[in-house]
Amino acid sequence: MGNTVMLEARQINKSFHDPLTVKILNDITFTISSGEFVSVTGKSGCGKSTLLYILSTMDTDYEGDVFIEQEIMRGKSEKELAGVRNKKIGFVFQFHYLLNEFTVLENVMLPGLKLGASREEEVKEKAMGLLKELDIHPLFNKYANQLSGGEKQRVAIARALINSPGIIMCDEPTGNLDKKNSLIVFGIFKKLAEENHQTLLVVTHDEEFARNSHRIIEMEDGRIINK
Repeated sequence: MGNTVMLEARQINKSFHDPLTVKILNDITFTISSGEFVSVTGKSGCGKSTLLYILSTMDTDYEGDVFIEQEIMRGKSEKELAGVRNKKIGFVFQFHYLLNEFTVLENVMLPGLKLGASREEEVKEKAMGLLKELDIHPLFNKYANQLSGGEKQRVAIARALINSPGIIMCDEPTGNLDKKNSLIVFGIFKKLAEENHQTLLVVTHDEEFARNSHRIIEMEDGRIINK
């Protein structure tokens, strides 16, 4: 594990006003270093997913500060934030959001083509390499709707990795998977952290998954009660 701070939340507060003001996040402060595999746990409604959307720069309506690779996100335009997301953060959601009209290979390539930092041929080669690494390369030509749930989730992970992000953020990545596929996904994440030194922040209800990660940040009623 490195000691470079990859992600920092500094006194994050958030409220919803509809019509009453409800505080969702209360003074959230923590740091995550490179190569750390961190799980965020807590009961439904405690603010885990809200926090993830703020840390991923998709929600900009909050008080406090978010630093990604020691760069402050406050004051950036939507275009600049989209650039940060595409280049520095990989996302894996509970629902994989694969596009059914594209093949597996095309789905994985999409963020790489969007970033535009490499030629299409290079993006294609990298995508195939990731599919091999995740042991789903024989499916490269299939369409997303022809895959099982576990296969789709691995394709979503490959897509999240195509731009070599320093940070991978996941919202309930094993939420729809059976035990066997949950263990496969966990194994992939552990390898990413320990061999590739990528940083993982995973919101999860899966207690066994959380227990086996490097560190648990436990939330309750919008606060961190353990980190």
